[in-house]
Amino acid sequence: MVEQFAGAFADERIEKTGQNLKYDIAVLKWYDIQVNGPLFDTMIAHYLIEPDLRHNMDFLARTYLQYNPVPIEDLIGKKGKNQSGMRSVELGAQKEYACEDADITLQLRGVFEPMLDHTDTRALFEEIEMPLVRVLAAMESEGVKIDSENLNQFSEQLEKEIREMEQEIYRLAGGTFNIASPKQLGEILFDKMQLSDNPKQTKTKQHSTSEDVLQKLINKHPIIQQILDYRSLTKLKSTYVDTLPLLVNPRTGRIHTSYNQAVASTGRLSSNNPNLQNIPIRTERGREIRKAFVPRNDRFTLLSADYSQIELRLIAHMSGDEAMKEAFRHGLDIHSATAARIYNVEIEDVTREMRRNAKTVNFGIIYGISAFGLSERLNIPRKEAGDIIRQYFERFPGIKKYMDTTIAFARENGYVETIKKRRRYLRDINSGNAVVRGFAERNAINAPIQGSSADMIKIAMINIFEEFNRKKLRSKMILQVHDELVFDVHQEEVETVKPIIERLMKSAIELSIPVEVEMSTGSNWLEAH
Repeated sequence: MVEQFAGAFADERIEKTGQNLKYDIAVLKWYDIQVNGPLFDTMIAHYLIEPDLRHNMDFLARTYLQYNPVPIEDLIGKKGKNQSGMRSVELGAQKEYACEDADITLQLRGVFEPMLDHTDTRALFEEIEMPLVRVLAAMESEGVKIDSENLNQFSEQLEKEIREMEQEIYRLAGGTFNIASPKQLGEILFDKMQLSDNPKQTKTKQHSTSEDVLQKLINKHPIIQQILDYRSLTKLKSTYVDTLPLLVNPRTGRIHTSYNQAVASTGRLSSNNPNLQNIPIRTERGREIRKAFVPRNDRFTLLSADYSQIELRLIAHMSGDEAMKEAFRHGLDIHSATAARIYNVEIEDVTREMRRNAKTVNFGIIYGISAFGLSERLNIPRKEAGDIIRQYFERFPGIKKYMDTTIAFARENGYVETIKKRRRYLRDINSGNAVVRGFAERNAINAPIQGSSADMIKIAMINIFEEFNRKKLRSKMILQVHDELVFDVHQEEVETVKPIIERLMKSAIELSIPVEVEMSTGSNWLEAH
């Protein structure tokens, strides 16, 4: 039936308007129907106009058209085991539902088009977000191969480690209890072991055993580190090691994550089933997960390309701070260069601790870190933390000026924006509540940097995708995680694609300092990274 429309969908001259077009493109591709021509996605248009609101069609129809669409549950029943599929719905009801969807979507386009001009986001919509729809649809369709056998072996190994950890926790606690129960854990740590004089309480009057609470107690007793490690391993096992093999599509033999283009208000992509952005990489056990992501066959290899310290480079560019720009221009280790300036020593005299402190400040500044926050993170007195921040701003006056100017702009306009005019609205920036206002100020500083980073990798993805298609390469872009792109590269094309990827990542947004891209290949994602 759908084949009758194949010509219209494939016609380059016919513009396609839809709500969440990436999903429609993916469904049609499943039936070998190609969607060509210009796109207008109402969900993404609204995401650019009001990034912090919901973007589903029912909400948009009620908000902008004062109309309540027929709920899908009226046709297929409420969510749960008894919910049916659209195939079981009578054809007449299907037709009415589909026509209402199409009508509402077209009406929403009429509302949103002038709003894109009003918010100065039309160029962002047409040049970045709409071309990206096709790129993400292609990446999702391509998928990535998983070594399920490797994961099954890793699961057995983790199970053994978790059991050993359990026994050690019981020994340290002097008895058995349910480690996964916050209530029982709180009673053991705070009532029985008395690890805090003033334990934090939850709303239900239980002892809080959240990660930040436990982190502060880490030097009080060895049981704390054991519990944190236990939580880390059990989460790793249940969320990734045991789940990834279940997500393999039987038709393709691969995993097909879904990229969410309209979720993070900063402009960053997120993903689910699986959530690639949260695969832990800071621990040895977490990195093991990446071993299971492999090329499609032995004629391919994985290639990882990663922006180096892109957010710090962006703050150097956007603030215009000469000292930080100079460090990047000379290819210095930015954290050592920062430490040398803060502590007023030569770069070769920077100690490991000095560099660690400077690194924390460098990344903390992006998130508007306070003396209190820095003292907590570095476990140093607040006065010392305050001195480090004060010294930092003296040595990098351009960054302090950027922060003050950005907050002043946000107070006057109610929003901040990226290099490419992506807006983040900050409705609490003039709040009389200091805590609420402080949160908005931190977002004001961070959003232009994080958002510009997101725009940059999106532009790179679009340009690389189009270049690969132009050259009719067999290599494919398959994953995007934060500042990293992963490619399934045909071994005969490795030397062809490397300069393409590097050139297009570096030139995505022109900065006043060099952009560095780290790139390597391997027989799995861990090896390539």
